[in-house]
Amino acid sequence: MPGKSKAVDSGNELRDAVAALGVELGLRAETEVAVGRRVWGARRRIDVVLKHPESRLSLGIECKYQGTTGSAEEKIPATIQDIRAWPIRGIVVYAGAGFSSNMESYLLSTGMAVDIADLKPWLELYFGL
Repeated sequence: MPGKSKAVDSGNELRDAVAALGVELGLRAETEVAVGRRVWGARRRIDVVLKHPESRLSLGIECKYQGTTGSAEEKIPATIQDIRAWPIRGIVVYAGAGFSSNMESYLLSTGMAVDIADLKPWLELYFGL
């Protein structure tokens, strides 16, 4: 995606950057949180769970990075569906130049996705910071 800064280079870096931003904002952050099972029996893990220490409001975040054009974006609709089964509210945070404009439009249309570049103000609004 032209004009976007390249803040991270992998999915793990994205996960760690999201958790670090949460801590910077005064939230508690946990990574790779196990929560139940998927339809086919695999253990479900949420990449990052942020929790406001006073209000106890929580948010699960699935981190998706795609540096080049490829098949990772094909998993996005299933990811959105999986988030709907979480016991807490969840979003997808995405980064990388490899997402097609169609996939970015789809992500934004769900109301459940935020570009990493827009995450800080989104979290401030969600948690009332």
